[in-house]
This record gives sequence, structure tokens and C-alpha cells, in this order.
Amino acid sequence: MPLIKNNEWPQNEIDHFVLAKLEERNIEPSEAATKEKLIRKLSFDLTGLSPSLPLIDSYLADDSPENFEKIVDELLASTERAERMANDWLDLARYADTHGYQDDLERFNWPWRDWLIHAFKKNMPYDQFVTWQLAGDLLPNATKEQVLATTFNRNHKVTQEGGVIPEEYRVEYVSDRTNTFGTAFLGLTFECAKCHDHKYDPISQKDYYQLFSYFNNVPEKGLIEEYGANPEPIMTLTQVEIDETLSFINNLDSAKAIPVMVMEEMPEARKSYILNRGAYDQHGEEVFSKTPSFASSEKDFEGNRLGLAKWLFDQENPLTSRVAVNRIWQQLFGKGLVSSSFDFGNQGALPMHPELLDFLAVKFMEDGWDINKMVKYIVQSSTYQQSSNVTEFLLEIDPENDLLARAPRARLSAEMIRDHALNISDLLVKKVGGPSVKPFQPEGLWSEVTGGGGGSTAKYVQDEGDKNYRRSLYTFWKRTVPPPNMITFDAPSRDFCSVQRERTSTPLQALVLMNDPQYLEAAQALAASAIKLKGDKPDDVISYMFYKATSRKPNDDETSKLVDLYEEEKNRIEENPDKKITFVEKVGTRANEIPVEILGAHTFIANVIINLDETVRKN
Repeated sequence: MPLIKNNEWPQNEIDHFVLAKLEERNIEPSEAATKEKLIRKLSFDLTGLSPSLPLIDSYLADDSPENFEKIVDELLASTERAERMANDWLDLARYADTHGYQDDLERFNWPWRDWLIHAFKKNMPYDQFVTWQLAGDLLPNATKEQVLATTFNRNHKVTQEGGVIPEEYRVEYVSDRTNTFGTAFLGLTFECAKCHDHKYDPISQKDYYQLFSYFNNVPEKGLIEEYGANPEPIMTLTQVEIDETLSFINNLDSAKAIPVMVMEEMPEARKSYILNRGAYDQHGEEVFSKTPSFASSEKDFEGNRLGLAKWLFDQENPLTSRVAVNRIWQQLFGKGLVSSSFDFGNQGALPMHPELLDFLAVKFMEDGWDINKMVKYIVQSSTYQQSSNVTEFLLEIDPENDLLARAPRARLSAEMIRDHALNISDLLVKKVGGPSVKPFQPEGLWSEVTGGGGGSTAKYVQDEGDKNYRRSLYTFWKRTVPPPNMITFDAPSRDFCSVQRERTSTPLQALVLMNDPQYLEAAQALAASAIKLKGDKPDDVISYMFYKATSRKPNDDETSKLVDLYEEEKNRIEENPDKKITFVEKVGTRANEIPVEILGAHTFIANVIINLDETVRKN
């Protein structure tokens, strides 16, 4: 560990690395976050949902380190935690419920999403988790579950458009798998070498096509020849198989057979070539499966995807662990120790704490690639538990917070914002897994971009009942029209592997929170439940809604301003009985016994609270 002067601040080795950098610059770390802020941040980071009020109250009542550790363990063991982790992996795996391209027909790979949740719930070691996805079908006596995991490789786009050249698109699918491997597990822009030697990193075009060769032996076609057919190879799952060996799949609609796209190796390997300028039909030198030259091993691994996975997790290959640990850090701090988590190459960002990254990478490997253990270790550090308050001094010398002298000020992700609104309003339906659902979205969007066909995806038919209130993880994802409210909050299109989302702040985001019927309905449900629980005293009702949304109780000034706004809105409704334009009328009422002027005014306040900057941020 680096030498430090202040030996009282560190809680574990992470803090030694961080504090050493701060002391070099005569900077003090920030004070610890308030307990309300810390438990809120912890809950969102680990589960994607805000902490319940009983959890906050119990944490505030017990100051012991053992209590914090107990809460961390409970959150890590929860199903909500598994769903939160799966959501991030869907971006990386470019998961969608449709094939992409013009007609954008439906596919049925959602059982793989159920497997993801199952794997994270079990806290499957990362090396096993990735190996199954890359090469589960090549494991000795591969099980149905191991084969299902390989759907990861088949989540790319597939075309069914007439007039295309099948071989051209088949090559594109192989390139997609190659590029995804490079981004997801090596943190490198491998795709640059598809057409020429990489200009900045030691990756030759030959390296690219040797890696390409690992993914080139799938008996697939570049074109779905029969309209609406399932792109082979597929694994058809029956209800009997689900009941007997794949019980983690939640076949909520009881489909008789589910065709899932999986990997399969051809008996005789397909020949691979360097493609001149990346053109599918411009064959150059023949190449064979081989790991990249910059990190090749003397060990003799199989020349297939299973051998590639073994190389990936070989102790002599430190890059895999660095990249994985960096993304775990990114989940908790908003950005990785290497801020360009998609690019560890020469054009990527240099880490402010390279020694810390090395330390965590080694620890991750030595601890058996245990994701939850690594997360627990990080959140128990003083570095993680700092306040996000920023001084003018810190803002001037370290505006990007590279030195980690404070906690980041991070907005919730697109999914978390919607799930938070549903959760605090008691609308959230916590069913796990199953087919994707279609909650509200503006009318006519799909028809604008669906050309001629589309089959079951030609029109958007909103679901009914509980399906409207499932976690956003389960929202139907059409590639050509991703869920609009999520795209507004920076969710990627899922066309390609994405390991880092953009972070923007736009007027459209405010308009979604103020006007989207999902958020208006959540505001009304929050108001109705608060009135029923707290009675007719506005101070109590508003304080309760504020507490649920922000994880802290409002101060007197905040309560007073919100009560004044409540009275103003209530009077407006009462004075205009013939021209009432209320939130109640916009979304219907869930509480007919509550007078409309009271429910309407409290719904207005609930909407204001949902729109608070503090509500849509984790700290």
C-alpha cells in the first residue's frame, strides 16, 4: 500500500491509493455522506431502486458498521440486484426483441434475459458467466442452460429484406460478434482493424481476422429467406424442458415452444480470410483462429471459442480483469478508473489511479472472479461513502472528479427514473422474467418507421393491467423504434455493443417527466396512497411524498413552499368547476372517494416532487 499520513480515514486498501494521491496535492477528502444519502446511493447502485422507508429508518437507528454490512449483504442477495445487473448487460450484449433493419420482425430471445437474471442471482463467477456465453455449446456434455447462455453471441441484427446479398450480411454478423468481443472483454476498438491495421493500437488486420475466425463457424444464413422464420441455429424450448431443467425461465404466457437463437459449431470449420478493405468478397490471405499478437500466450488453447474463453481468463492475461473491474467501478462512481471504458488503447483515457486498477484486477482474480464480493469491498470504502458536495476549490482543480475527493453527482439511468416513479407510487409490479411487455408510448411512432411489413411489430398494441407496470428491464425493445422515453434519457439503441452510456441534460427530459402519462399516473397514485395513509393534513401528505421520492424528510422551508403551491393549485381547481384541467382528468382517478380538488392538488405536488433534481439523482 502507498504510504499516507492520515491513517484514520481509510476503511480498506482502496482508500490508501486514493488518499495518497490527495495528500500529494494537499487535498482533504470530503466528509462522509449523510446516512440518508448513503443508503439511497447504495440502494440505487446495487438494486436500481430506491430504499424503502423502513430500510432507511432502520439504518438511521443503527450506526454500527455491522448494520451497514448487513444491509449490503441483503441488497446483494436480492432479486432486484440481479435485475439491475442484467439491465446493464443488455446494453453490452446489444439485446433487443426484434431483428433490426427495415421490417424489424420480432425474435424470441427473452429466455436468455431470464438466464441472465438467474446467473446474477446466483452470483455466478465472472469467468464462468462469460465462458458460458461465449462457448457454452462447446463445453463437454453441454447442458440446455449452457447452450442457452450462448444467445449472447446471436443478439446482433439479422435481415429479412429482399435484394440483399446473403454472404455480405453473414460476414457482418460475424464482424458484429468479433467487435462485441473486443469491446466487451478487452476494452479495445477492434473494429478499426476490419479494413486496415489499427492506426493507434498494436492490432493488425490479420489479428482482426484471426479473432474473426473464432466466430465464423456458425451454420447461419445472412438472410432470413422465409418471411418471419426464426434464424437458425435455434434451440426450441418446451414447457416440459422449462419445468424439468430450466425452471428459472418464467414462461408467463405459457407459449408451447420458444425458438431461441443460439450458437452451434460447424463440423468442418469454415475458411477465414483477411478481407481486403473489409469487403466480404475480397479474400486475401487465409487465416486461422488465434488470439491477438499483442497478448498471445505460449499455452496451447483449443482453436475454437472455448479456447478463446480460456485465453481470456488465463492468469497471464491481465486485461480481462482490468476491463471488468473498471466497469464495476463505473456502475458505482458514474465513470470508470479508465473513463473511456470502451477503449483501453492508446487513444483511451489514462487512469488517474493505475495502481488501484491493477490492485483491484488482481484481487478480482484471486477472489475467484466474485462480482458481489468486489462490489461489497468497494462500497465499504471511505472513498465510496463520501459526500457529493463540491467546493469551489475542488471544482477548480478537479472538475471531473478524477482524484475521487468527493462522490459523483449522478443522474439515475433511464430505467431507474421510470422504475423509481413506479416504485414510490406503489405501482411497480415485481414479477420476474418472462416475455417483454409493452407499456404506454406515444401513438403512431412505430408506423412512421415500419416499411411495408413488420408482422407482429407493424403496430404497437399497448398491454393491459400489470404488464404496464413491470420494471423497465422488461420493456419491449424494437431496434428501429426503441422505447422513446428511455432514449430521451440516454439509453442506447442496442444496435451495437455499448458499455458506456452518454450523459446529457436536455429540455426533452423535463418534458417527459412533466407530461408522459406514465409519470402523471405515478404522481396520482403516489398522492392517493399518501392521502390514505396520512389523512387530510397537507403538511403530512407532502412530507411523506417528499420522503419517498428523495429518501429524506423535507426541511421546514421546503415543506412551506410545497404547501403554498398545494393551496394555490387547490384554489385554482375549486374556482374553475366548469373548466377543470387537472392531473386527475388526464389520467383517470384511482381514488374516487377523495375529493377531486384535494386529489388533483396533491397530484400536482407529487408531479413537482417527481420532477425535482434530487428525485432523479441517486445522490
